[in-house]
Amino acid sequence: MYRRCASCRSAGSRPPHGHTAAAPRCVLAATFPERRAHPWSETRRAARAPGRWCSGSQRGLPRVCQHVVRSDGVFLVPKTLNVGPLPDNGWYTDPTAWSTEAATSYPHPAYSHPRRAYGVGDVVDYLYQGIPGEKVDWASQAIREASRTGDYGAVIRLARNEARFSQKQLGEACGISQSAVSRLEGRGSGSYETAQLARVTTCLQIPPYLVGLADHSAALARRAEGTDMERRKFLGGAAATAATQALPVLSAPQGQAREEGRVAALRAATTAFRRLDGSTPSRQLAETVLAHLRLAQMLARENDHEDERGGLAAVGSEVASLAGWLHWDMGDYGSARIWYGASIKAARRAANPLLAAYQMGSLAQFEAHAGNAAQGLSLTRSARRQLGSGLIAIADAWLCGVEALAHAAAGDKDATDTALATAARRAEQIEYEEAPPWPWVFSFTEAKVAATRVSCGARLGLPQWVSSAQDSAAAVMASGHEKQRALLLLDVAAGHLASGRLDGAFTLAAQAVEIGLRYKSGRIVERARAVRREYASATPPKVVRDFDDRLHGVFL
Repeated sequence: MYRRCASCRSAGSRPPHGHTAAAPRCVLAATFPERRAHPWSETRRAARAPGRWCSGSQRGLPRVCQHVVRSDGVFLVPKTLNVGPLPDNGWYTDPTAWSTEAATSYPHPAYSHPRRAYGVGDVVDYLYQGIPGEKVDWASQAIREASRTGDYGAVIRLARNEARFSQKQLGEACGISQSAVSRLEGRGSGSYETAQLARVTTCLQIPPYLVGLADHSAALARRAEGTDMERRKFLGGAAATAATQALPVLSAPQGQAREEGRVAALRAATTAFRRLDGSTPSRQLAETVLAHLRLAQMLARENDHEDERGGLAAVGSEVASLAGWLHWDMGDYGSARIWYGASIKAARRAANPLLAAYQMGSLAQFEAHAGNAAQGLSLTRSARRQLGSGLIAIADAWLCGVEALAHAAAGDKDATDTALATAARRAEQIEYEEAPPWPWVFSFTEAKVAATRVSCGARLGLPQWVSSAQDSAAAVMASGHEKQRALLLLDVAAGHLASGRLDGAFTLAAQAVEIGLRYKSGRIVERARAVRREYASATPPKVVRDFDDRLHGVFL
């Protein structure tokens, strides 16, 4: 199927994909009907553009990928794209390493050639530049200031420059013209067309709240960024705002309405704190949450009506669970267990089996991630007994995901795979059921099942699980919860490490560590240390030494 391309010899220059002694010409082109000349001069220009470097290259040559346009208008692309480094000769010559995709199916400008459109049989080389938004520091001063002043065009321009895309490339990816992109970037603080703004934001993977597309909770999270003093002031303000929303109910003349209003106000504040978790260091949030918990406990103790006391105990259970989550993120496992245990006890006092099952599942998830497989499985069985026979789909899917993590901690591949398959099947059924009862009012999609498979594959040392589920978990990667994204990056890094791709593994791990240090997350840093312990060598390469230097002296 493949033959050598003679055009590189006439170019008089070393091609970026490299020659070998056995192949003085590049093993590059495929034989297809109507194949025209290889556009080598354009490839040389592209190779000089800034972009990602091939982590597996022994010659320091840039990573170049290739399309071959077939006669039926379909691109042939390497299946290994975005998965690992190129082989020594710089190209995949095995026909089984190719797959077909529609020429119009690529989601971002890195897949389009900046020069011209190619015809049937053309061999199209381009320098792979990475996923848009992959390395952009969304917390940088310039982006934050532009977002704060409402200059969303400046945010788009900064993100596009970081991704190294031209206005024309971005316009082609979004289905708009280059002039439209130019006008969008120069609009300043004026009004923006929401549909166009959302389309460009998706292409560049800009967090929606930076361009005014977020919901109220994300906007609150954005306002919470700033100095430590500003953040603490805001946390107090968030609780006050949540309580203020319920004041009309609190002032109602009837005692029953007053107690229901108390529960609603406390629950609203808890929801606000939980939403802030993704963009706020847990150490700054924990103090406020514990004060909120003491308030809920005091109100429950002072209430003489058993039914009302049960509602307040349920709120206390939810707040205690949040406190456990925050201490887990801080790396304080002992305190996390205490607060998760307190949340289960409070749920039992509230006589709410659905809440008790949820809190048992939360503790089971913690134990599974901590490597305590037996405890995790025992807690999930207890949670299922609380739920009874009529198990709703979202509860079953989530608990199956927790069981998969526990089986992975025990090293049981078959049981893990079975639990993940059940979780995926039940996740598909969620949309066909009625709205779930509280507290199961959260989103559990197939993307989250895929993210769980990535985590299980990392713990089992199965890189094929990680690579196969990585694309399906992209929605979790692109979410606004930076801490969860960092943990998933470390799982992907563990998969790369298991397959021997050191550069890719420790590059991703270094990105996750930076997020962990930014949010002072002991859990992220400890997970990064666990990934590092998986690799042992008397003479580690530079990327590993740099990673060790970054971790040295980190105390969280």
